[in-house]
Amino acid sequence: MKIAFIGLGVMGYPMAGHLKKAGHQVCVYNRNNEKALTWQQEFDGDIAATPALAAKGCDIVFACVGNDDDVREIALGEEGVFSGLDKGSIFIDHTTASAELAVELGAIASKNGQYFLDAPVSGGQAGAENGVLTVMVGGEEATFAKAEVVMTAFARFSQLMGPVGSGQLAKMVNQICFVNTVQGLAEGLNFAQKAGLDTDKLLDTIGKGAAGSWQMDNRGKTMCAREFDFGFAVDWVRKDLAIAFEAADKLGADLTITKQLDGYYQEIQENGGNRWDTSSLISRFKNES
Repeated sequence: MKIAFIGLGVMGYPMAGHLKKAGHQVCVYNRNNEKALTWQQEFDGDIAATPALAAKGCDIVFACVGNDDDVREIALGEEGVFSGLDKGSIFIDHTTASAELAVELGAIASKNGQYFLDAPVSGGQAGAENGVLTVMVGGEEATFAKAEVVMTAFARFSQLMGPVGSGQLAKMVNQICFVNTVQGLAEGLNFAQKAGLDTDKLLDTIGKGAAGSWQMDNRGKTMCAREFDFGFAVDWVRKDLAIAFEAADKLGADLTITKQLDGYYQEIQENGGNRWDTSSLISRFKNES
């Protein structure tokens, strides 16, 4: 297929690369053109000067940028994706953004005779680099069926959650669940270190039981070592949680504990840990081991 990818951050750069390696004709756009040139040198794809030019003639346009404002910037206006996207083509937004924005973009696409999917991803930088992301999708079933085959280039699993906006709501649940899991792991490992347990043996043992999780398997040992340079940053999780809190207020959903954890992440930011990964919740405990 002829494909465009908008946004070459820590997620988009490898995702676009996987699409090119899968045999698709890929054109990229990035606000920092030097990053686009680097991508082109590595993957031998094309570069466009604007999102509209990147989208022109494409079957599918993927985007993965920072937040709602960034999505609006690349999607709307004379140089945005929608102005270059052909009728019948698909715009897929992998950004973690609000469900309200997804619904807005879906309505614009429908009016233009185009198709839209909100499709936030889980798996972090490592998942993007290894092509094993999980994708939560909102949109029409027929559109999803066309896109799912292409997304296998960078995703090991994708699921249609419901109409447009449902993907973003599912991602909010993902973020709520994983930060609570990280806090439980942080408290448990701090307890283990203070008790003088061999944490390598401990993780290898309890990871095979009811306490096991992706976070334990992938971050347990590095948390014990107070190493926090593994991708998804505190700044970004707080952005995601803010979206979830706004939605929860509208839904009347109780996120009391998650809001407390957001406060912990704020403490980490204030102490200079903005770019630490989310496992840094354990940094709030003094390491005396």
